[in-house]
Amino acid sequence: MKYKILGDSDCPLVHIELINGETVKIENGAMAYLSNVELEGKMNSGKKGLGGVLGAIGRSVTSGESIFITHAHGLSDDAFIGIAPATPGKIVSLDVSGATQYRLNTGAFLACDNGVEYVMKSQSIGKAFMGGTGGFFVMETQGTGNILVSAFGDILTMEITPDKPLTIDNEHVVAWDASLDYDIHVASGTFGFKTGEGVVNEFHGQGKVFIQTRNIHNLADAVRPFIPTGN
Repeated sequence: MKYKILGDSDCPLVHIELINGETVKIENGAMAYLSNVELEGKMNSGKKGLGGVLGAIGRSVTSGESIFITHAHGLSDDAFIGIAPATPGKIVSLDVSGATQYRLNTGAFLACDNGVEYVMKSQSIGKAFMGGTGGFFVMETQGTGNILVSAFGDILTMEITPDKPLTIDNEHVVAWDASLDYDIHVASGTFGFKTGEGVVNEFHGQGKVFIQTRNIHNLADAVRPFIPTGN
């Protein structure tokens, strides 16, 4: 996947160049512009027929991901497409290969090579009920290539080591090494009644966690008092 990230770090856009017959997968509705590119909407399950339909619906219900994913096919050697995430913030590329796979929080996926899949992986009942996003399943990459993820705000890389576990607010988690172990629990008290903190992820092992510097739900709470509710 040959691409450039254009614009500033607050509101970037990804320009992807395609050759004839090349395909990339992009988040449903992310297209900003295109030239000599054909868009094809497919069920977000990797399967065909009724099984694919049921799988895509189940994936959407259990993980919060879109039922559909868009395949962008290059129709010439000078084809290109521009894509943009729904929220302002940084975009980064993660290299996927062999044992290096990632798990993604809901809404982080933007695009990937055709050689990369991201599939449902089951979570424990405790993680499913406490996670807030992901439900009984969380999305994990498979294959080889690049995957583009987006964040609300900037993206920082946090290193986890066996002697230094790290606790991160669930709303700030973008992606993490699939090899990491993690525990989801309430930060303190009754869902942070006294501290204002809610559900957190505590990561253990050796690997990286990518976090976003802003929390979109906190922003929504901040602007809600200023939104008119009557006629």
